[in-house]
Amino acid sequence: MELAQVRLLVSDFPVCYRFYAEVLGLKAQSGATHGPYEKFSPATGSAGIALQDRSMMAGILGELGDEASGHRSLVVLRVDDLDTYCEQIAERGAVLLHGPAPMTDRMRVAHLKDPEGNLVELQEWLLLRT
Repeated sequence: MELAQVRLLVSDFPVCYRFYAEVLGLKAQSGATHGPYEKFSPATGSAGIALQDRSMMAGILGELGDEASGHRSLVVLRVDDLDTYCEQIAERGAVLLHGPAPMTDRMRVAHLKDPEGNLVELQEWLLLRT
């Protein structure tokens, strides 16, 4: 078994597409800016994040049409230099809710939300430093 991706169901696909592509700087697989589906990948690693239009899935299952409420997901991205990355994404419109700050003696984190309210955690692993 292999984890292929984490998929987020979103209501405003174009706004979320812009956030993951332009603000966070992830690479879009196909360029489908209006959906109903797109996969994003970081420059390294094999994990991916995908967006899917919530109404499309509601049509398939008939039960997910309502707007999401509360914290329903947490997307975690590892970066090499948390401070620099946070400065870069803030310049592109991201609003940090917390950090950069230590989470443990082995990790520093920052938190923000995407346009649909999904939490995004940025991690810098301190043990990888030489």
